[in-house]
Amino acid sequence: MAKVDYIEDFQKWRSEFQYSIPVYIRFSETDMIGHMNNVSPFIYFEEARIKFLQSLGVFTGNVYEEGVPVVADLQCNYLKQSYFGETIDMYVKANNVGTTSIDFHYMAVNDKNEITLTGRGRLVFVDQESGKPVPLKEEIKRKLKNS
Repeated sequence: MAKVDYIEDFQKWRSEFQYSIPVYIRFSETDMIGHMNNVSPFIYFEEARIKFLQSLGVFTGNVYEEGVPVVADLQCNYLKQSYFGETIDMYVKANNVGTTSIDFHYMAVNDKNEITLTGRGRLVFVDQESGKPVPLKEEIKRKLKNS
């Protein structure tokens, strides 16, 4: 497997994921030969991240009281090809919880139990008016650290 710069111990990293959603690769998410388009994983990351946060009770109707969640950076490593009609399990975890941000890690696994994608990205909560980062509430940090 290719070396991914944000993963030190691949087996340990993989074992820490607990939350996943199934993702069916649709025709509209592929190129002319049915290969997954290179932007599609970012859509899958978003869907998994939002559902993960909702499952913890973090991303709710009053999320804007905590600040507006903004994606500060996002990265994807393509390890194996995926095609139209396949289903992958898209895993997500809060890898690091900071004062104003959360670093998420992602992993896609196909039906052969092969990792097809890895990813990471930082979500920062900012004040809607000033655009400046706002501290995460301790309750949110606790939920994320215990997930």
